[in-house]
Amino acid sequence: MAPLARSPVRTAPPRSPSAPLRRSRSNYVGGRARGRLEGSGCYMLPTMSQYKGEMKDGMFHGKGALHFPNGGKYDGVWDRGIAKEGKYTFADGLEFKEKNWHYCDGYDRRFYTEICSGLKPAGISQLTNLDPPRSIPEGCYDCGDGFYNPDTRAITDYKLRFLRNADDDEHEWIVRTCRKGWDEIIGRKPKR
Repeated sequence: MAPLARSPVRTAPPRSPSAPLRRSRSNYVGGRARGRLEGSGCYMLPTMSQYKGEMKDGMFHGKGALHFPNGGKYDGVWDRGIAKEGKYTFADGLEFKEKNWHYCDGYDRRFYTEICSGLKPAGISQLTNLDPPRSIPEGCYDCGDGFYNPDTRAITDYKLRFLRNADDDEHEWIVRTCRKGWDEIIGRKPKR
């Protein structure tokens, strides 16, 4: 009896250093070792957030910076995908401080641009740190990183691309604290 012919073992072709990561709709440009993301690289997430830094065994590991589409940035040190220390800087240059945070607290409600540039004259209100403020679609809220539609519970970025669905806690916080896309009479209503 003739020996059975063995079919050749099929292996995936080697990936280029900039090959897209199809399952997660992400993209990576950088080093690889043993088929894993390794060394220095740039990882683009489908949300358009981008990590630039060190990778190990397919995870953020070592020094790196996570850049967000809104212009914010988190510089940090990562250990197997978990940020161990770092700092967040808002798009306007304000650095977040966990302790002794004095921006927009119960005592000082000024926006960062007002702290840097001074207050506007009496009678001219500044509604947000962005001046003039964004116009909000009817029925929606401006939740800081995008617009929130309470009917669908979807949050989209300011270019109306889907970001996430709000859970109950986030929904309650947005409805209670964020700017609305409509005017509402509060207090005494005029007689007709």
